[in-house]
Amino acid sequence: MLKIDSHTHTLPKKMPNWSEKFGYGDFIYLQHHKKGAAKMMRGNQFFREIQENTWNAELRIKEYEKFNTQVQVVCTIPVMFSYWAKPLDCLSLSQFLNDHIAKLVAKYPRNYVGLGTVPMQDAELAVKELERIKKTGLRGIQIGSNINDENLNEEKFMPIFQACEKLSLAVMVHPWNMMGQQKMQRYWLPWLVGMPAETSRAICSMIFGGVFERFPKLRVMFAHAGGSFLPTIGRIAHGFACRPDLVAIDNNVDPRNYLGKFWVDSVTHDPMMLEYVLKLQGSRRVMLGSDYPFPLGDLEIGKFIEEMSLSKKVKEDIFFRSVLEWLDIDEKKIISQKKKR
Repeated sequence: MLKIDSHTHTLPKKMPNWSEKFGYGDFIYLQHHKKGAAKMMRGNQFFREIQENTWNAELRIKEYEKFNTQVQVVCTIPVMFSYWAKPLDCLSLSQFLNDHIAKLVAKYPRNYVGLGTVPMQDAELAVKELERIKKTGLRGIQIGSNINDENLNEEKFMPIFQACEKLSLAVMVHPWNMMGQQKMQRYWLPWLVGMPAETSRAICSMIFGGVFERFPKLRVMFAHAGGSFLPTIGRIAHGFACRPDLVAIDNNVDPRNYLGKFWVDSVTHDPMMLEYVLKLQGSRRVMLGSDYPFPLGDLEIGKFIEEMSLSKKVKEDIFFRSVLEWLDIDEKKIISQKKKR
């Protein structure tokens, strides 16, 4: 069965020291301190150690073969967004990352599909970069769950969503810059608690802000199975119903009506939770995702899904049909490429 992983991250092996290049800020750069690994440095502060599979395209392909997965949708690591930077500097960084992914896709067209990044803090620059990446063959963009603590329903972001709809570019919303993270550093709580909340924040903002009403053809995927949105949809819908004066001020459509209108990935780590997500979303709006190569992801690439008592059709929807629809890719083209491998 064809398997496409909708949610993976990559970086170039070599990047400039952006802080030195721009003369300010704690941009991420890499220190290759030992063979097969590198330190992600935020200014002078250690952020995370990454392994060679973050940048080695052929190693990634070999690791995926172990789990019968042929295609990876690749995007940058959210900490690279740098929305806080000067817009032109963020554009320069975005173009560097986008060109790297475009070259990766061009070199391995049967193995990789690319998503770009744009300077969300400047809609005019972001739209220009959207037009450019469309020409390079990238299929969409990855954006943060908030932009410098502003929610995704802000009017300033509407031209970006409008351009994505017009250009038929998919949007992946990934949690980052987690709310309250400075007050809950212990126990890895920003990743365990903040990330799911951030994704729900993004979904609620787009629903209650009327983004989906304004752009009905916009194809949006929310990472990590939609975070805490789907598990708390009862509370969210009840709040909408009992306090419309607070919740329904910009959009009077019941939030439950949007179930199955956007996509989520399968990163639940729990068969029971995935069954619940499938009941709410339908199998054509749930797709295989791993968050590879990071340890909090599903690094067995959907093995638990294969072991679930799901019909062949549902598994096919999760493993490839849903992601192809999200990315607006012809299923026949991908199947043909698979046969040529």
